[in-house]
Parts: sequence; structure tokens; C-alpha cells
Amino acid sequence: MAGLVDGFDVASSAEMKIALDTAMPVQQISIAGPGKSVAELNIAIAAGVTINVESFNELETIARLSAKSGITASVAIRINPAFELKTSGMKMGGGAKPFGIDEEQLPAVLRHLQVLPVDFQGFHIYSGSQNLKADALIEAQRQSFALALRLLEFCPNGIKKLNIGGGYGIPYFVGESPLNIEQVGDALAIEMAKFKSVLPEAEVIIELGRYLVGEAGIYVCQVVDKKISRGQVYLVVNGGLHHHLAASGNFGQVIRKNYPLAIGNKMYAEQQEIVNVVGCLCTPLDILADKMPLPVAEVGDLVVVYQSGAYGLTASPSGFLSQPSAEEVLV
Repeated sequence: MAGLVDGFDVASSAEMKIALDTAMPVQQISIAGPGKSVAELNIAIAAGVTINVESFNELETIARLSAKSGITASVAIRINPAFELKTSGMKMGGGAKPFGIDEEQLPAVLRHLQVLPVDFQGFHIYSGSQNLKADALIEAQRQSFALALRLLEFCPNGIKKLNIGGGYGIPYFVGESPLNIEQVGDALAIEMAKFKSVLPEAEVIIELGRYLVGEAGIYVCQVVDKKISRGQVYLVVNGGLHHHLAASGNFGQVIRKNYPLAIGNKMYAEQQEIVNVVGCLCTPLDILADKMPLPVAEVGDLVVVYQSGAYGLTASPSGFLSQPSAEEVLV
């Protein structure tokens, strides 16, 4: 990925170490997330990774560690804006949130920042994720640019970088349509022109993790048993929520819906039946498909779950019940 994107935003010291082992310039690596440990902050400071500051206390800790090490920390302030990204799968801005510093607190924080031994880079505004509505993304981006410009007068040395977050979603469920990326891009070009007219040297960053990789991955498991219970067909597989929590419906879904599935070795089979695909764990939550039409499958066949390139194995409780972990293969 290092040769395909312009930067990495990581969320732990382990991810940061992986990013630092790539050819990505350290100036293009940032770390975000509440509750960063002192060890993580020290690594970021020493390496020159930009720290997206989540609270006033974290800023004070960074300043103390920076002064102690004699290395000037590179920081950006993560803002919890007053607005939210409407219709997003997970709202991460607006109202009371554990992420970032409330926008109304920013003038005082930025004035205080001027006396701290840190190098201010700019702002990080991440309002929400998994959005398929172009109008909602356009409005959130417009407000993000406007907010950054309103805060410009309080910024030491201006704004070098503005991360306007992401939120670009992919369709998972029946009835969902892909995001109209052209509409978003056209509106973004207009807002970029306005922003660049004030800050021509500033770098604008968009986070596209799920949008880039979500549709590029599949999850494959094998049918190990087939049974009928009171008229319903169950395909029991050697995987489940411990490999793919999101597909089971237990990762942010209010009402469980089926991910797109297939029987991988019977892609062109005509005969179908309504089945439930369940995992091997002793919990009724371990469901990969509920009453879904699929080609008639037998023990040994392969169940394929699409849209699995993001929030898959690493977002799942792989240690639950000590079942074998899944293998990850890059093709």
C-alpha cells in the first residue's frame, strides 16, 4: 500500500511500527485514537510521527515527554466538531464524544499550544464512517473546511495539514447502492479551491481505508456439517464470528443483515435452497447468513463472504473459545 497511497494513519504502536518499516516518509504517518500510552507517544515523538491529539491532558503529556526527550513532537489537534456526518454507520463527531477536543474549546487550547515545545501541523476532523450518501459527505466536508478556516486565526504558524477524515462507504446489504464518488469529487474540488485560495501550501488529507480495501477481500470457510432442524437447513462451517465479527452482525449493526455470500466452488449452480450459515462456536450469535438463498451445499463445500477486506480478522475476537485462527493470504 505504501506505493499506492500518500500516507498512513495508524491507531497503535504495532501499526506504527509496521508503517515505519515501509517506504512511506515519516512525515506522512500519523497516529490517532484516545488513550494512547506513554510508550506509544514516546515512539511517535522519537520517530517523528504526527500525533493526532485527542484531549487537553494528552497534549500536556506530549509536551512533557517532548521536553524530557529534547525532541520536538509533531502534533495535530483532532477536533470533535459541533456537526455530525449524517447517515453514517458510526458517528464519531458531534455531541459528546471520546474522540478529539470539542471545537468550542479550541481557541483556548490553541493559544496554550503556542507556549508548548511541539510543532503544530494542523487539524484532524473525522466525523463518521461507512456513509453511502453523497450529499451527507459533501456537507460534512464543507463544514470541515469552514471550521478549519474559522480556527486559522488561533493557529501558531498557520495550518500545514488538514485531515478531513473519511466516511466513504461501500455497499454491504441488499438495497444499498454504491457511493456516487463523482458527485463527492466535484463538490470537493470546489471546496478545495476555496481553501487553497486562503492556504495554498496546506495539504488536505482524506482517509479512505474501507473504501480502498473493503471490497478487495473475501472470507472463506468450509462446510463441516449440514443439518435440518424443524424444517430449516443449517450449514455449519469451520469459521464464524471469531474470524469475522462484522459479518455475524455484532460489529455496529442494530438490526442484523446478511453480508453477500456465495458457495465458492458452486458459483454457477442453478439449484438453490434457503439456508442458515452458522459458525462452530457455542453461541447463538455465531451466524454468517440467516435464511439466505444459496446454491445447494454439502459438507466440504466453501462458503465465501464478500466485502471482507476491512474490519475482518483483526476486528474479531479470535481468541474466543480457543478455536483455530484464520489464515490471511495476499493474492
